Amino acid sequence: MSYNREDREMFDAKCGDCGNDCQVPFQPKQDRPVYCRECFQNHKPEPRQGGRSGGNDRGSRFGNRDERPREMHDAKCGDCGNDCQVPFQPKEDRPVYCRDCFQNHR
Repeated sequence: MSYNREDREMFDAKCGDCGNDCQVPFQPKQDRPVYCRECFQNHKPEPRQGGRSGGNDRGSRFGNRDERPREMHDAKCGDCGNDCQVPFQPKEDRPVYCRDCFQNHR
């Protein structure tokens, strides 16, 4: 199935910025402004950060990690025995390591 732009139904509208008449490929809604081709360039949304567009954005499924607070849990390191905090609920049957000792178990 091929898509041809000339076959697309166009709707008459009035640009919300310059007031010129224009045509758009969707039925305009009364509560939302419509912009002509020239004015639309001033209203494009900013590119999204993160996502799956490459890079090494760990946690991109939930947005930037800094946007959501992390609940920290008290634990005792399985190697050195020091008290520490971890960003998950520790299980009794598995050791938890502090930041320093964790590097030895990677």
